[in-house]
Amino acid sequence: MDSEKINKSSSSSSLSEAGLDIAHAFFKPIQQISQTSSAKRVTKISVIGTGNVGMAIAQTILTQDLADEIALVDAKPDKLRGEMLDLQHAAAFLPRTKILASVDYDITAGSDLCIVTAGARQIPGETRLNLLHRNLTLFQKIIPPLAKYSPDTILLIVSNPVDVLSYVAWKLSGFPSNRVIGSGTNLDSSRFRFLIADHVDVNAQDVQAYILGEHGDSSVALWSSISIGGVPLLSFLEKQQIAYEKETLEKIHKAVIDSAYEGFYGVDGGDVFLSLPAQLGRAGMLGVIDLHLNDEEIQRLRESAKTILEIQAQLGI
Repeated sequence: MDSEKINKSSSSSSLSEAGLDIAHAFFKPIQQISQTSSAKRVTKISVIGTGNVGMAIAQTILTQDLADEIALVDAKPDKLRGEMLDLQHAAAFLPRTKILASVDYDITAGSDLCIVTAGARQIPGETRLNLLHRNLTLFQKIIPPLAKYSPDTILLIVSNPVDVLSYVAWKLSGFPSNRVIGSGTNLDSSRFRFLIADHVDVNAQDVQAYILGEHGDSSVALWSSISIGGVPLLSFLEKQQIAYEKETLEKIHKAVIDSAYEGFYGVDGGDVFLSLPAQLGRAGMLGVIDLHLNDEEIQRLRESAKTILEIQAQLGI
């Protein structure tokens, strides 16, 4: 066993000495990462908002045995109690997890992860900016107590518009940027892969494709990075004798991907959360994957960041 460890260490050292630093080749690290404590034995996750999305997340956490304790928070006590009882009564079919629920945020104390799904719904005819201001008011009630009761937690923002609200959560929490993460374009990327897979008749799990930037109209589809089973899309299509129809694929457009930060891929102009492929760990976001984007994709990513920045500027925070 000791001999194997020594050999592995020696091999790794040789690679580094030869200039093959794999980590630095693929990842750009986040500077000044704030580490969280790993001494705790109990893993606790809090879910804020028990609507359809919040409860789907809570159920997934339970069925995949991701936490020892789950805390649910919602402003509606009757709904909250009903959702809690549904989860508790399914305990016979699930891994053992302690389930708590309250309208008060003290129940979230000591959380390793706080997932925020709560958000105001857009009223017909309401402008996006007005909706943002209502969600800003809501987040001013949600984020500070989460930061107070769980100062070492990671905030995962799912509420929409996710990019701007991730920025709001970062500002309100006072956390280091690597501990505030948005769900970003995960759903967009999943849809993108499914539609490509359906178009070329393969399993969606074999498709590698990403949507970057804003979770919205300015999102960026990475055409140059699409591959199927490790084979570039164009090569795959040629082998299958399927004509490459860019117009057809363009209709499809409208990793792990998470909201990241200003300064990557030449994005500048201010602090902005937008979706980039990232490396995650116990401390939150560790680094951003170094994708080789073409000039058009880089330009569109910068324009997407500019769109988000313009919206943020109107919030006054």
